[in-house]
Amino acid sequence: MQEAKSLKVKRNLTALVDFSRIINSSIDLEFITNNVLLTCLGKFLATRGLIALKENDKITLRASKGLPSELLNQFPEIEATVNCVDHPELISFMNTAHLKVAEKISASEDCIGIVCLGEKLNKSDYTEDDVEFLNTILNISATAVQNSMVIDELRKVNRQLDSRVQRLSSLFELSKEFGSFNESFRVVKLLVYSILGQFLVQKYAVMLFENDEPDILDSKFDNANLLTLIKKYDLQKTVDSIKKDTLKSHYAELADFGVELIVPMQMQGKTRGLIFLGTRAGSRNYSLSDIEYIYSVGNLAIISLENNRLFLEALEKQKMEEDLLIARDIQRNLLPQTLPEYEKYDIAALNVSSKQVGGDYYDVIPINDEKFYIAIADVAGKGVPASLMMANIQAFLQVICRQDLKIAEATAMINDLVTANSSEGRFITFFWGFINTGTNTFTYVNAGHNPPYLLRGDEIIKLTQGGMIFGVMKTFIPYIFEEVKLQKDDVLILYTDGVSEALNLEFEEYSEERLEKKAKEIMHKSADEILNGIKEDVQIFTQGNLQSDDITMIVIKVR
Repeated sequence: MQEAKSLKVKRNLTALVDFSRIINSSIDLEFITNNVLLTCLGKFLATRGLIALKENDKITLRASKGLPSELLNQFPEIEATVNCVDHPELISFMNTAHLKVAEKISASEDCIGIVCLGEKLNKSDYTEDDVEFLNTILNISATAVQNSMVIDELRKVNRQLDSRVQRLSSLFELSKEFGSFNESFRVVKLLVYSILGQFLVQKYAVMLFENDEPDILDSKFDNANLLTLIKKYDLQKTVDSIKKDTLKSHYAELADFGVELIVPMQMQGKTRGLIFLGTRAGSRNYSLSDIEYIYSVGNLAIISLENNRLFLEALEKQKMEEDLLIARDIQRNLLPQTLPEYEKYDIAALNVSSKQVGGDYYDVIPINDEKFYIAIADVAGKGVPASLMMANIQAFLQVICRQDLKIAEATAMINDLVTANSSEGRFITFFWGFINTGTNTFTYVNAGHNPPYLLRGDEIIKLTQGGMIFGVMKTFIPYIFEEVKLQKDDVLILYTDGVSEALNLEFEEYSEERLEKKAKEIMHKSADEILNGIKEDVQIFTQGNLQSDDITMIVIKVR
């Protein structure tokens, strides 16, 4: 009897030595766990069993035999504590799964796993010797299990590091690619392909907020419904990524729509766009690392899109500045370079361009020794369109004033020509007249322009006779002309509203009252001195404030 017992002990020791040699020769966690479980099942002739190991401080099922998947799915989530085998949920599960014994795998007094075994083939209970032998097996395997768990963890970390290195390399390459595109649609395509290539997503959408309005740039969702949901949930305020669980609980319609992840694209802390992603290949969830990658790619894209927008704005601004230079040249070339001189009339004129190119025009056109025309006009609007209208009226005026027509009829003809050649909404205020140097008379028509002043002694006479402004409609009411007899020391002042409406830094207008007062103060001076006196007074009033309208004046003094 004693000899049989010794033989059994010897066999057990031999089996343990072989078991130790086998499991310690491997670092494969799956091989070791299967070997430990099979060894235990074989030793005790058990029909079912499982082995679970510590993972993130939880006991997680790793291998099983003889247990249906329905039961395994019920394996409880318990903490990896010293007393984990006594956890009520584990005991309940063992009763359900007909498992009879559970022992922990310990290393340095920490629980690193458990083994549960079902009943023996002979239906006998586990004796104290059985449990002791089971613990011996588990103690022998503990080191191998712990080592393989560490190595397995290192492999996971290495895989994560490899993935991060690969993604960093990808981000570096993408940053160069994003910077090389000048077209926004190419940037969006690169963004989409870089995400699809990583996550194999079937449904996606990329959108921007333009002036607070959502604009979908590329999408595999139904755009109309997506726009509706973006507005409904006010997603412009999204500052953090929204994952699947949050979508289901707080954005149910988006989750039902197939969206599993929303990642904001931000610049300077403001959400400028959103990336919507549907289910990825294999129905895997998006990890934190995945979201960080998508966020990084999205921000590279939004920077590139913003740079493209700024580049296009700069081009547009440059084009506008070139147009303004052209308009300014047109305007400058249309104004008289020199003024004619007359014995009885002292003439001075001035045009000061504003920061924008306006449509002010003036002219002095000599017809013969006894007759010359003076004209001043203000075209509505700025830039090239105003300059082109100004060119039109200059051409009409140069031709018509030499046709020896009555001035009222000539004015109507100019209005009809301007109306026929101007677009809707554009008009011109116009004042013109001619001086007969023989009779010293001034015959004029005012077509809606600021009434010029005739200063005579203490009196200021406003020249208002005329008709409607040019360009609104063809003439149906004849223009009225007036003939004024000029006297020695009379002063005619023609001006555009850029003078009377010049603004100072407090946005106050220079005003007609101040113009009239200044004109009366200096009317005894020469035409040039009167012109410069008014100009300097306007400059003093405006305090260097840049004006948005041209300042144009003609001063004629009768000698």
